[in-house]
Order: sequence, then C-alpha cells, then structure tokens
Amino acid sequence: MKNSHSAYVQEKAATVFDTLKGEYGYTNVMQTPKITKVIVTSATGSIKDPKKKALIGDRLTRITGQKAAEKAAKKSIATFKVRQGDAVGYQVTLRGARMYDFLNKVAHIALPRTRDFRGMNANSIDEMGNFNFGIKENTVFPETSDEELKDVFGLGVTVVTTSKNKAETKKLLEHLGFLFKK
Repeated sequence: MKNSHSAYVQEKAATVFDTLKGEYGYTNVMQTPKITKVIVTSATGSIKDPKKKALIGDRLTRITGQKAAEKAAKKSIATFKVRQGDAVGYQVTLRGARMYDFLNKVAHIALPRTRDFRGMNANSIDEMGNFNFGIKENTVFPETSDEELKDVFGLGVTVVTTSKNKAETKKLLEHLGFLFKK
C-alpha cells in the first residue's frame, strides 16, 4: 500500500533527526521522537438504529483504510440507558504506512477543509508527549464528503509518540506538516 503520499510522510519522519539534533542535542538517531501509533475513535452514543451504527463503522473504515472495531460499554449506566456490553462506539488503531497515510490526509486535506481552521491547539499535547484532538464533522474527509449531511459524526484522534515532553512532540508534528496556533 505504498504510494507517493505515504513515501513523502515517511521521508519527513526519517528527516526528524536532522531537524531536531541541533536543538535538543541528539547524538543518535534512536533518540529522536517517533510516532508509534494513531488511534481514531468515534462514539455512537445513544443511537439505537443498527443501520446508523453500521454506517458510522463503514465511514470510519473508509476514512482510515482499516476496518473499525466495535467497542462495548465497560459498565451499565442507567441514566444513559446503556447496559454493559452494548456497542457504544468504534475504534481503529493505525500503525506503519496506514498511520502515515492517515496523518498526511489529516494534516494536508481534512484540517484545512474545516470551517474557521486557524491551527491546532498546542495545549492538546499531554505531559507524556501524546497529541489528542477532535474533528467535529466526518465530512471534511474526501471519502465521505458526498454523503448525506444528516448522518454527520465526530472523531477523536490520539497520536502516540515516543517523545518525552510537549516541546519535542510539537516540533515533531510541525515537521510532519501540522499547523499550530501562534
């Protein structure tokens, strides 16, 4: 599944050492931060219609290029009318070439298409170097934009890195093409 976009992003990931070695004093390529996996989730919530749930799973599969796994509720919550074991969402864990393809699509296609996009918030990077952000509408992805607008759902994305702090993660993501607010 290697294409020019994946090769471009993998090339950018390979040049992180050259970019960051002067700033952080890296002496070995193994010291540079890397992205280990990307987790994409979408909650179905209180949707009881199985066709709508299947539609969300299908669109998430189209967006990520990998089959979405159905996630069950861990415990019953009477207020939300959810029983333990009920399907409450979908999750996809991406690694390797699919991960880089997805990150390229998010950074260069989906986020610029969002309404009033002015950059990502750097506060979304946690103390362990992971980056969490949400996408309000699935219609910003080209795979689902021609679909009906009544079945719009949001996505949660977690980018897991090997970096030790916020600054390293921000530099890594900026090098890969993510835009952050000034």
